[in-house]
This record gives sequence, structure tokens and C-alpha cells, in this order.
Amino acid sequence: MIKYADLIEEHIEELAALDAIDAGKLFSQGKAVDIPTVANLIRYYAGAADKIHGETLKMSRELQGYTLREPIGVAGHIIPWNFPSSMFFMMSAPALAAGCTMIVKPAEQTPLSALFYADLANKESRKGFYFLQYQLYAEPCIRILYFSGGKSPLLIFDDADVDKAADLALLAVLYNKANTFPLGAYFPAFPLNDEYRLKCIAGIYDEFVKKLKEKAKDWVVGDPFDPRSRLGPQVDKQQFDKILSYIEHGKREGATLLTGGKPIGKTGYFIEPTVFTDVKEEMMIATDEIFGPVMSLMKFETIEEAIKKANNTKYGLAAGIVTQNLDVANTVSRSIRAGTIWINCYFAFDQDCSYGGYKMSGFGRHLGLEALYKYLQVKSVVTPIYNSPWL
Repeated sequence: MIKYADLIEEHIEELAALDAIDAGKLFSQGKAVDIPTVANLIRYYAGAADKIHGETLKMSRELQGYTLREPIGVAGHIIPWNFPSSMFFMMSAPALAAGCTMIVKPAEQTPLSALFYADLANKESRKGFYFLQYQLYAEPCIRILYFSGGKSPLLIFDDADVDKAADLALLAVLYNKANTFPLGAYFPAFPLNDEYRLKCIAGIYDEFVKKLKEKAKDWVVGDPFDPRSRLGPQVDKQQFDKILSYIEHGKREGATLLTGGKPIGKTGYFIEPTVFTDVKEEMMIATDEIFGPVMSLMKFETIEEAIKKANNTKYGLAAGIVTQNLDVANTVSRSIRAGTIWINCYFAFDQDCSYGGYKMSGFGRHLGLEALYKYLQVKSVVTPIYNSPWL
């Protein structure tokens, strides 16, 4: 696995280019973040592969017991198109370390980097593992971990640094051309996406809206190979049309379009960063996953109201809190039903920190040792002890 990681690092530019061509991801982001993350994930789980241990059990009877952790067998991985490289190895690296066989289905929109990874793995096949192209069917012998998306709240309180809050809000909504699950991972989904409902305390609302409108202009939309671009094109026409239809829904339902809302240029699937204010919780742009550069901005008056509104969703992938008050941060973080809570930061991922959702955002975890354990099952081994002077 470590040699495989080294081989991937030797081909960073090719892999980043394939994801840029296929998914519209920024080439610079692929080189600096996505592909190095892949190599680091493989090394992380390679280091865990020989540290899979069971436990010695303290039995209540005249018995000796211990547990073994064994591979579950065949694992099926369905890779989303928003992070074709990161998500590939958020799933594959721990499965390999656990000793599982995998059947991997990349998204039909973004298969190129997966095929390149398979080719690189075949170069190392004589060292102990290899990839095969295979058609994935729903068979009972295949274990599939389920992840869905999200509609995550970012709560901004009245003691927040407004500049920082606006930067975090735009990062949360627009990073990875707004096709994120809060990663980079990684790795969904499966977050297929995690969208963001911005909730801002009324006392700083007007100032925040002004900053947001100013800073949104800095997010240049363009060619993913252009170093000036911060936002690439959408993955295909279907997704492009879907996003534009939600923007029209927002207008019809009475939300105020603060900025953006239009396609850019005559060719390509480029959309302006879009911010709606005066959004109500029942509006489609507030409840549905759009999976595009669309921000919905709402107000709250009290901490209790903020918590209630944050939990008013069928999803629970992640949430953000912006405040300088530790008591507020602790209270709110323990009250929101989501798998990851970021306080005064966003996309703060680490290979040691597990990531996954509550409610309809799926079950199971990526990253950390939690991801390794999902590919292992526990076997208990028990033998009797006769005439032992102690238990």
C-alpha cells in the first residue's frame, strides 16, 4: 500500500487533470489537496493494517475468552462524482487495510481517474493486490455502506467576527464548485453533497449580508485549469439545469435574490455564485439538496430558536457554529443532530477524525479507525477453564 501511495504521488498532475476534465474540479485544488489526500489516506491505513487486534475478555464463569477482528469479505463501493479521487480512497484504503475484496463503481460522469488508479494498482499487483473492472450488482454477499447528502446549517451568532463569518459562509457553500459534502474527502457519498442553510442572528444580519455580497465577487468562475478560477463548471447539463431550476423556484417562492442567479457565458455549465435572503424554512431552496452554488440566508433571535431551526431537516451530515462564546459553542454543538460540528472553522477534516451523518445523511463513518472497523467483524473465541484458582 505504501508503494502504491508513492506511485500515485508520481502521477499527481495526470490524476488532477483527469478530475478537472471529468468533474470540472479545479486543477490547482487537485494537485494541492485531493491527490495528496489520497496518498496520505493510503499511508494512514497501511500503518493500521498490522495493528488490527481483538480483546481478551474477563469472563464471569470458568471460561477463557478473546475476540478476533476479521474482514467482512466483499465490499461494494459506489463513488460519487463530486470527489472522484478522495471518496474512492476514503472507502478503498480502509477496506484494503482490513483485507477485504472490493467491487468499485465510479460515477458514470467521472470514471477516468478511477480507471487510472486501477491501472496504477495493476502495476503493483504482484506485490499483493490488484484491481479488476467488474459490473456491480446488488448481491447479498456484498456489503455496502450507505451515505446520503445533507442540508447543513451554519449558525452565526452576534459576537462573531463578521469578516471571518462571511469568508466561512462562502467557503462552505462554494468550495469544490459547490458540490461538496463537507470533506474533501473525502471522500461521498456517500455524501453526495452537503448543502448549507445559513442562519444569522438578527443583530448582525444587515452587516453580514453586505459583507457577503462584497466577498462573493472574489469567487471567480471559470476554466478549472485557469489558476485565477475559484469555481469551475458543473459536472454536466443535467446538474446545470437542476441548479438553475432551483434558483427560479427561490424567486417564485418569494426569496430575495441578493447576488448571482444566472449562467455565465454561452458555452459550458458555469453558474454565478448565488445568494438568497429572506428565505423561509418551507421554501424548496431551504429544504432540498441543490448541489450547486446557492446560499439560503435566514434569521434567528435566540439560541433556542437557532437550535430548533438547525434541527428542522431530515439530514444531519454536518453543521457550523461561528461565535466567540465558549458556552454558546458547547451548548449548540451538543444540541444539533449532525455527525460533524465545526466551530469557527469549516471543512476541518483530518484522516484521524471520523466523518459521517445522522438521520437521512446515512450511517457508518469515513476516516479514522472507525472507517477501518466497518470492514471488520468480531468473532468471539471461548474455551473452558477447569479447576482454575481464579477467574
